[in-house]
Amino acid sequence: MSTTETAHTPGTSPTPGLAPMGSLPARMARVARILRRRHGLYVKPLLLAVFFGLIRLVVWAGMALDNVFFPRLRSARAERPIVLVGNPRTGTTFLQRFLVAEGFGAGMNLFLMLYPSLLLQRLLSPLLPLLERVSPARFHSTAAHQTSLTSVETDDVAVLFRYLDGFFLYGFVLSFDEEDLLPCVDPRVRDTSVRDFAWLDALWRRSLAATGAERNVAKLFSLSARLPRFLAACPSAQILYMVRDPVEVIPSSMSLVTGVLDRAFGFWSMPEDVRKLWLDRMYRAWIVLLRRFHDDWHSGAIQRERVFIVRYDQMMADFESLMDSMCAFLGHEMTPELRATVRKRAEKQRSYTSEHEYDLAQFNLSEAQVRRDCAFYYDTFLPPEPLEVAARSV
Repeated sequence: MSTTETAHTPGTSPTPGLAPMGSLPARMARVARILRRRHGLYVKPLLLAVFFGLIRLVVWAGMALDNVFFPRLRSARAERPIVLVGNPRTGTTFLQRFLVAEGFGAGMNLFLMLYPSLLLQRLLSPLLPLLERVSPARFHSTAAHQTSLTSVETDDVAVLFRYLDGFFLYGFVLSFDEEDLLPCVDPRVRDTSVRDFAWLDALWRRSLAATGAERNVAKLFSLSARLPRFLAACPSAQILYMVRDPVEVIPSSMSLVTGVLDRAFGFWSMPEDVRKLWLDRMYRAWIVLLRRFHDDWHSGAIQRERVFIVRYDQMMADFESLMDSMCAFLGHEMTPELRATVRKRAEKQRSYTSEHEYDLAQFNLSEAQVRRDCAFYYDTFLPPEPLEVAARSV
């Protein structure tokens, strides 16, 4: 696929601040300015820019040599990927890692996304303990879930590491700018799908070549805003869309991101007006992701036969039935061994209590506000269950 990115979709007027974000140097300059103005960092952005450029150069050279040293890469095809889509904190990490562990396919670990050349990974593997000390994962809260360079993680990180772009960049950096730069990562305003999907395909093929798996198991929350484009680009993909009550999802997502920001920049010590600006913008961004998928689902832009809806409450209360239906959808055999594993996992699910604590008020939100703003989502994906169904799920 072509890697050309469009400045904005046809018929859409350019947004102020959008044009300067179209190139990598412009994004790096904007990031440096934000880090300087909001966080008082002057030298680190320059060092990060040099490191980022060096890594890109080394990765480019390594990937060019991959076809020479790993001939099986030439025949690897990222066909029939299983892709988990949904806002963060909807159970995507648990389900992706479970499916990978049980042989449904290969997931991408952070090491592969940061150093995507197979040759480079082979050379750097002995240095993993040292690389963990400077890994971005060190800022991540383990209460949400354990992570490291060898952990299977969301594929959206691959886009951040390669292009310094996407929803991750907005959440951690761009949302602090004086100007609201959400349109810069909104596919309806600035569509980078062709570029991003081509890069993911290159990484997914390497994952298959490295593991010998037949399918990829990916996790991309950004696809909530551009799923029709992805389904057109990857006609054999199967989607697992994760659904969870926004009253739980949104503050949990806020807590996850602010935890990283607090470790990196001391978020909760920043001026109140800066924190409020960030919280307001991120709240709207989470709702945009829900709204985009909802609207595409309702309009018929999404081929529903290619999407399996996974409700978080069912995953926790009735994992056995959920996996039966999911296996049928994916065409994956429910073997006696898998059934035994699912049964054992289901027992843990029913008694699971997350250590990740959060509070709506901490993020200037109320339950009534979230339910009002997400009414469209409740009506479509979380309708009240009949009494007999609810009773069976307890």
